[in-house]
Amino acid sequence: MMGAWIVLAAYTLDLIIGDPRWIPHPVIAMGKAITGLENIIRKKVTTDRGLRYAGFLFPLLIVTGAFVLTWALLKLLFYIHPALAVAGEILLIATTIATKGLRDAGIDVYKHLRAGKLPEARAALGMIVGRDTKQLESSEVVRGTIETVAENIVDAIISPLFFAFFGGAPLAMAYRAVNTLDSMVGYKNEKYKSLGMASARLDDIANFIPARITALLLFASAGVLGLHVKNSVRTVKQDARKHPSPNGGYPESAVAGALGIRLGGYNVYHGVRSFRAYMGVPYHEMEASHIRTTITMMYISSSLFVVILVFLLWLMSITGVGWLW
Repeated sequence: MMGAWIVLAAYTLDLIIGDPRWIPHPVIAMGKAITGLENIIRKKVTTDRGLRYAGFLFPLLIVTGAFVLTWALLKLLFYIHPALAVAGEILLIATTIATKGLRDAGIDVYKHLRAGKLPEARAALGMIVGRDTKQLESSEVVRGTIETVAENIVDAIISPLFFAFFGGAPLAMAYRAVNTLDSMVGYKNEKYKSLGMASARLDDIANFIPARITALLLFASAGVLGLHVKNSVRTVKQDARKHPSPNGGYPESAVAGALGIRLGGYNVYHGVRSFRAYMGVPYHEMEASHIRTTITMMYISSSLFVVILVFLLWLMSITGVGWLW
């Protein structure tokens, strides 16, 4: 049962405190390691082919390093006292989850929109997305917020919990390293299309199953809230694969269908306008209230997933099934 209590405690801890600035976050260390490794590679390698091969060093060193260091830390804590290892496991898994952080970011935009402070809402959205936000209309600010919250239900909650279920804090931290790599070097632009290819592909693989699980959980949350479940299912079937990411379209289309809105459209990145395929049929105009509903769907879907994981861990404990951690 210990694994079940650890997962539940880690999720609850994140809900309560999120990521306080006074606690050093592992992602900061990962970011510094990634930047340092990139600088070394670029000094030694200049050709596209060489950068493509050198890009495999990121998963090899950063992801493996995150796993090994986390495992070693927990072993050390266990030798000092088993209770310290349990506390360390809970805290480390909690740092890989960002339920509260995602909620706070979305609510920040929502509050500015409700108060009629569009410039502040644009600035708040600009803190959590890569697109240019300074010229966005209110409905586009809503769209950007919903897309970000929906997509990050996978990256920031379901995926780390999924990997924690199979391998505790070491595997959850390894996933966080994969996701951090993707956010830093996994771009398809001229600078990273070669160097970041391996990292981007690994992120796609890591999120493949969690993204589809998330869609199922969002169907369930739509049912709990009395939203359009059938339309959510239909939208995923029709539109999920239109997303440029093999995984991002699943949570976004599930939310779009449930809310009866249309996501996707034109975005501007560093002054360059690009189009992302539409997902969903616009039965309703996008409003700030849709941000709150999306956040509620996030809470319900993630809580349901934790309940399922705890039940499975409990079932394994009473049946005597062996476990990785």
